[in-house]
Amino acid sequence: MGSGKFLAGAIAATALLAGCQMMPAEQTVGEYCANPDKADEAVCKLKMEIDGNSTALADTDMRLSQARNMADSATEAAARAQASADAASARADAAMALAEEANGKEVQCETRTIQNSDTGSCRPGYALTSCTQTRYTYRAGGMSILREINDEQCRFNSRVLEMQVRCCAVSGSAPQPEDTLIENEVPPQPPQPEAPKEPVPVSP
Repeated sequence: MGSGKFLAGAIAATALLAGCQMMPAEQTVGEYCANPDKADEAVCKLKMEIDGNSTALADTDMRLSQARNMADSATEAAARAQASADAASARADAAMALAEEANGKEVQCETRTIQNSDTGSCRPGYALTSCTQTRYTYRAGGMSILREINDEQCRFNSRVLEMQVRCCAVSGSAPQPEDTLIENEVPPQPPQPEAPKEPVPVSP
């Protein structure tokens, strides 16, 4: 608290000392302020903290040149502090703007139902978040094994009757979501070879 008061006073003293060329640099503040005509000047009213106690510069043996240097240093420190505060404020404003922009965007998702395939994928702009087999038959071997999944595609170890692929994106970065059904044709089964016919026995 005391240093803040001194800082404000030092800045005022800088303006005063810079404008008064008649102040003898080697004269002490006490000697200068002993003149009744000078007693009301700002430098004579300045105080500083010494060992936690507030002391008027006029009650010390500090020279006017020292007071000028102290005030100049305080002014420079205040300018640096203000520049740092301005930079921190600018960074905070930028972070707030990014946060508001992120909060203003929503995640949009769509479901793609893909039949008769071993691979599922998303439309451009969307990222794959899940992949689930939704139809199977025990005659075809039951559930297939999910071999691969990433943000681009999922892949089963064999062709499945149906899978559902969940795809998501940040709003504005991809087309509007729409749930779709993709029906792939079942590939024709290769012809099974006929079993050899046994000869029919003929009665004698």
